[in-house]
Amino acid sequence: MKALIVEDEKPAVEKLEQMLIKYDPEIEISGVCTSVDQTVKWLNDPENQADLLFLDIQLTDGLSFEIFERTEVYTPVIFITAYNEYAIKAFKVNSIDYLLKPLNYYDLYRSMEKIKVLRENLPANKERIQYDELSRVLLQMNKSYKTRFMVKIGDHIRSVKAENIDLFYAEGRIVYILTNKQNKYIIDFKLEELESSLDPNMFFRTNRSFIININAISDVVVYSKSRLKIELNREFEKEIIVSRDKVAYLKTWFEG
Repeated sequence: MKALIVEDEKPAVEKLEQMLIKYDPEIEISGVCTSVDQTVKWLNDPENQADLLFLDIQLTDGLSFEIFERTEVYTPVIFITAYNEYAIKAFKVNSIDYLLKPLNYYDLYRSMEKIKVLRENLPANKERIQYDELSRVLLQMNKSYKTRFMVKIGDHIRSVKAENIDLFYAEGRIVYILTNKQNKYIIDFKLEELESSLDPNMFFRTNRSFIININAISDVVVYSKSRLKIELNREFEKEIIVSRDKVAYLKTWFEG
């Protein structure tokens, strides 16, 4: 593994290098940058390569978040900083972890083990690991998905388990759920919110209007040269067509 260190304090660089060698003597430090400008130039040089970035947040010429505004960063990032107020912003960019100074070996070890697990969960044929792939796996590993939904039936409120929902679908601004007991309810969610809060191993968004439970699928048939049609194991009056840009993803999802 090749690592780029972005840090403007020499003792901090030396300490991190020692810890990385302790973790894995084969890790190669491919570069050390001390400023935003220097880091941008390093990343834009095709001769330079890094599989992992260690970023301090406050550098000599500004905050390291500026790096992401000035160039594309495709490798995973571990932030190491003395300031905890930037944590939320860090996770909106390519952050795999956020470590506070003074850095200790145990925290670094856990971060590196997280990277190792992420690599093991990626397809074996990926020679270079891109951040978006790492991020997707990380979310699946760490995220707590929504398991219940509250529905209102007259003057009563009930809870419906997500695993018992066959389908989420939208009609205009209204979103419905259909349960495996043939019940239909309105819920106060947008499909965009549902897509990020449901377990992706169980649910798949086929197009703008539908999110389907894999256990509710009875058949997948070719609808045209570039689209697929979902058949449910229940009667449903609407056609569920997989949009062209999601066909490949559905095939991967469907086979597990």
